[in-house]
Amino acid sequence: MPTIAIISEYDGTDFVGYQIQDNGRSVQQTLNEAVSAVYKTKLNVTGCSRTDAGVHARGHVSSVEVPFYIPEERIPLALNCFLPDDCCVKKAIYVNDGFNARFESLGKRYIYRLQTGSCRSPLLNRYAHYVKGEPDIMLMKEAASIMVGEHDFAAFCAAGGSQKTTVRKMFAVNVRKDSSLIEIEVQGEAFLYNMVRIMSGTILYAGMGKLSADDIRELFANPDRKNAGKTLPPEGLTLEEVYYDWSKWRKAD
Repeated sequence: MPTIAIISEYDGTDFVGYQIQDNGRSVQQTLNEAVSAVYKTKLNVTGCSRTDAGVHARGHVSSVEVPFYIPEERIPLALNCFLPDDCCVKKAIYVNDGFNARFESLGKRYIYRLQTGSCRSPLLNRYAHYVKGEPDIMLMKEAASIMVGEHDFAAFCAAGGSQKTTVRKMFAVNVRKDSSLIEIEVQGEAFLYNMVRIMSGTILYAGMGKLSADDIRELFANPDRKNAGKTLPPEGLTLEEVYYDWSKWRKAD
């Protein structure tokens, strides 16, 4: 059976998250229903990660084995006929046997967005967390730079994770500001439960003067969740991109 990788985009506001759950509509179930409708048999997709309720994605990747061939460029058109307005498939790629969207990922890129200023923008409410006032961007940049590299991120993990180790490697952590919008971009090999939202909350606390650079270094030397910043709300977080070695996995024509 052919295997396809599905690159999807969704507004997570009205989903309970990516993974199928009993308490509401999930992205995974929504994709399952679309794929099953197109291929006229029950199919189940495997996702690269379990985004939480309210978290968005611009480049989420799922994989699924399908019973017959459809030209690659026509797959998104077919699937989107069965998808709701808050979810779409942007691209589909035929991949070699053995590809699994979760286990073959080489890393992910997230952006957490903050809106700042004296009043919030209703147009940004679904996609950026509002912070009253103006955090110090230079202090936020300094805090972000400390997080780059391989560290024990135990202080940046919410309870409930199933990880064997809390050591993770961050390729880059950047902060940029454009008008009233601040973006915290995090690129890493793998992530703990709520890790990016806690990292973002910690960087924000640095910008607000609640944590110093030395405080953040201490979080890695002596990890303690209660000493890090708060877990920021889900609406500000977007999974932007997932990294794979497509030269290895993309199926030759």
